[in-house]
This record gives sequence, structure tokens and C-alpha cells, in this order.
Amino acid sequence: MQAVVLRGNQDGYQLVLDQAASFKEIKETLRELLDNLAADSNATNQISFDVLSNQRLLTAEQNQQLEQIFSEFDHFQIHKVIPDVITIEDAIHLKEQDNVHLATQTIRNGQTLEMKGDVLYLGLINEGGRLLTTGNIYVMGTVLGILQAGYPSGEDKVVIGDLQHAQQIRIGEQISIVETDQPSKGSQTVAYVNDLHVLEYGQLSDLKTINPKIYHRMGG
Repeated sequence: MQAVVLRGNQDGYQLVLDQAASFKEIKETLRELLDNLAADSNATNQISFDVLSNQRLLTAEQNQQLEQIFSEFDHFQIHKVIPDVITIEDAIHLKEQDNVHLATQTIRNGQTLEMKGDVLYLGLINEGGRLLTTGNIYVMGTVLGILQAGYPSGEDKVVIGDLQHAQQIRIGEQISIVETDQPSKGSQTVAYVNDLHVLEYGQLSDLKTINPKIYHRMGG
């Protein structure tokens, strides 16, 4: 993968940063890409880009360096930088909502924690432990056991976070055994039920398409 890849969608343009590339490579590739776009473009209006940082939480200085590169082009600007991770700011934003409950306890083998509403989980679920709730689950802790959102039968809910070590993900009555249907390693994942009533995995950067309501609640 190139250090920076340009792609378009119905909302405009996205610049996807390769998480394996050095920041120096990203800056060099970005400047070259924008140079080529400026040479090929007859645009007179501002064109905004969403920057998807893919598992890379950019520092304030790195954000400033990207802004500096864009400032060299009259008609290009950054709309926003979207990290493909749940940040502490996301957690605070979610917790400020009255129906999002914070859970920090350890769930041991054979134990079940049953809740109502959306849950922001910061604890540890050991193998054989279960967290189930009627709402969505946002994971910032460690999950080695079972998560169930939309309990018992709500298929419009999601599970968001690092799910690669979980035993099982359930949404409503749909089940995914993670060992078989492995999410991308090291990624922040969205588990959801698609239009065919099958539980599948997507990326946090695609949340606006997967579930626009939750995307806007997270400050998108």
C-alpha cells in the first residue's frame, strides 16, 4: 500500500494513511499527491479532504505538519482527521450521554454481567465471562470472553472496539465465533448485523455508512 491513498465516496474525498508507513513517507507522498491533483484540477472552489489515519493517533505537531502541507495549495483543505480507533475523547463524549453506562469491573470465567442501555466497557472479560446488554457496546478494555449487544433480539445494535481476542460476538440472536470470523488484527472493529441478518465486521472509519445514528453520536 502507498503511504497515502486517495479515494472518493458520496461525501467527497478521503486520504487514507498507511499505518505501516513512517510519518516522513506520509508527508512526502501527500505533497506529491496534492501536487498532481493541483496540476490536473481546474477547481476554483475549496476541496475538503477527510484524512483517515488508520490505527495512527496523530500528535498535535503531526496534525500541524499536515495542515502546513495543505496550506501550500490554494484550493485544498483538511475537513477532519479520523483516527480508526476509539479515543479517550470518544469515551468522554459517549459517557456524557445519559443512556451510556460505564463498566470497569473484571468479569471472570462463568460470570455474566447483564446491563441495560449502551455500555462503555473499560474492564477485563476473561475467557468464559459474558457481558450482555440491550444496547450498544463500546470496548476500551480487554475482551477474551463473550460480548452480546442488543440482548435479547435487537439486531440494530453494534459492538465497537478491539474484538480480535474475544471468544464470541453476539448481536441480538446473531452469533460470530471470532476464531472463525476473525476481525482484522490490531484494528478497531465494528461488529454489526447486515441487511441479510448476518453478523459481519467493518472498520470504524466506515461507521457513517454502517450506522449513521451512532456515527453522529460519537461526534462525527
